[in-house]
Amino acid sequence: MESSTFFNIFAGLLVFPSLLLLQFAPLNVNAADADPLQDFCVADLTKDLYLNGYPCKTPAAVTTDDFVFDGLTAPPQTNNSVGASAILADVDTFAGLNSLGLSFAKLDFAKGGIIQPHTHPRASEIIYVVKGTLYAGFVTADNKLFARVISKGEVMIFPRGLIHFQLNVGDAPAQAVVALNSQSPGFQTISSALFGSNIKDEVLQKSFLILDQKTIDRLKAIFSGSK
Repeated sequence: MESSTFFNIFAGLLVFPSLLLLQFAPLNVNAADADPLQDFCVADLTKDLYLNGYPCKTPAAVTTDDFVFDGLTAPPQTNNSVGASAILADVDTFAGLNSLGLSFAKLDFAKGGIIQPHTHPRASEIIYVVKGTLYAGFVTADNKLFARVISKGEVMIFPRGLIHFQLNVGDAPAQAVVALNSQSPGFQTISSALFGSNIKDEVLQKSFLILDQKTIDRLKAIFSGSK
């Protein structure tokens, strides 16, 4: 046997077990934003470049104010069709969050107010009830509901990407704060995504068993913001 042939066979015998180990080894999946590579990376929001996160300001241009956000002090705006408001501190409003894998929100509810069913495609969420009483929950991929009433001082978790909601079921206004494990968690309201995105009417009719065109038109007008 030629030496080159022997070498190729020997090398193959060494590589084959390694390939088997790679095939059956558990995958390490990171469920949140990637770890930062430096102490901080305050977003330079003046730059157009966006590479899965904003570029950093030069450290010399960073100040203490980059790590402080006062947007949550704004008064609640619950005089709307859903009786609720959400103020989000994410990387687009709070540049210091860039690369840290965090965002935060304040939720305010009028009596009967609701944060409609929605998803955060890039983050899990934990909610803390500051005051009032909320009926809150989420739905799994196999349509199982996990929901209950939560009150002042209680917390609840909504896993990443799952549809969830909060409804004020108390007799007074309610407030909650939310933390999410992404600097840019995303927010997609189910009703607006379906009826406000110009999906073909036939898709909506067959999906929701709505045969009345007037109903479809009415819902699309509401959730597209045209009425």
